[in-house]
Amino acid sequence: MRGARRAAAPTEVPREAVSRPRAGGGRSRGGTIILRPRPRLSVLIDRRSVLVALLLLALLLVGMAASACLGQTYISPTEVWRTLRTGSGPYDLVVNELRVPRIVLGALVGAAFGLSGALVQTVTRNPLASPDVIGVGHGAAAATVLALATGVVSSPGAMPLVSVGGGLVAAALVHVLVWRRGMQTGRFVLVGVGIGVALSAVVQLYLTDSELGAAEQVKLWLTGSLNGRGWQQAGPLGVVLLVCLPALAWASRAARPLGFDADTAAALGVRVDRVRLGLTLLGVVLAATATGAAGPIGFVALTSPQLARRLTRTPQLPLLCSALTGAVVLVAADLTARTLLPPLEIPVGALTSLVGGPYLLWLLGRRATAR
Repeated sequence: MRGARRAAAPTEVPREAVSRPRAGGGRSRGGTIILRPRPRLSVLIDRRSVLVALLLLALLLVGMAASACLGQTYISPTEVWRTLRTGSGPYDLVVNELRVPRIVLGALVGAAFGLSGALVQTVTRNPLASPDVIGVGHGAAAATVLALATGVVSSPGAMPLVSVGGGLVAAALVHVLVWRRGMQTGRFVLVGVGIGVALSAVVQLYLTDSELGAAEQVKLWLTGSLNGRGWQQAGPLGVVLLVCLPALAWASRAARPLGFDADTAAALGVRVDRVRLGLTLLGVVLAATATGAAGPIGFVALTSPQLARRLTRTPQLPLLCSALTGAVVLVAADLTARTLLPPLEIPVGALTSLVGGPYLLWLLGRRATAR
């Protein structure tokens, strides 16, 4: 009995010796901070991602300030701030009516494209994928062209809604054709490319048979431009981004298991097809809304997630940094397009395509070398 009692004694641990995590406490492991506001809730924050996000935010603010000052008429930062604060003055028209709404719209469109590209590339697991691959931009263009050709929609304010509807219909068509016993990313990309080519043919057919004035209007929209756009387009896009915030918070967590193959993710209890469908739907809504606001601006959704990933060095595409990168890229591109060849303004979509084309070729060459 005494031996049994002595053997059992070491198994008894005093209650005071057990360490319990405090509510609101945190620990650090390497470059990751683990926050535990509740005993069953853990939030992972990567230090490098936080620093990169702060740096991108600072660059965005600097770019927006520079864009408000520079142009055909230079306005000092002091005058810009005074005009914004008072809402009057000699530069009220240039600052409050022309530049500031355009700058805000550019930042929102860039953020929406960056988020959409990150979501689509997460679903397809392909850095060459973008919303254009699944026909969003081509669907929006075809819907806009058909609306102009038939005269169904004559109000300029209704054209963004037409573009959004066309993008959603094109993406839905791709999903209907792809969804056979689950969604395979290879077939997803191929069907999206095929739908995009067919819709591009519809647009080209209209351009060859339409009047010169209508054709020029469609061509200008197809290049993607922020010229002549402002709060009327920025307001709805901002509302969509705010409404999508809870879904984006879910997406940042749901996208983590998709870094594994489908079998591994399913073994972890993840409903892969449902998660992919939800991420794709969210990305389509963001891309279609951004396209309706500014036109199909190319390569922002393609390049922003990959640039953000290389800056943060995270295993998955960071949504917040992708949004900030897209906003910085588009604001800087619009500033360059306005000031590069004054008094001529280059459409920002043409400039992003000119820069994004070599990046795409470099990315293709790098993937070929890796294989």
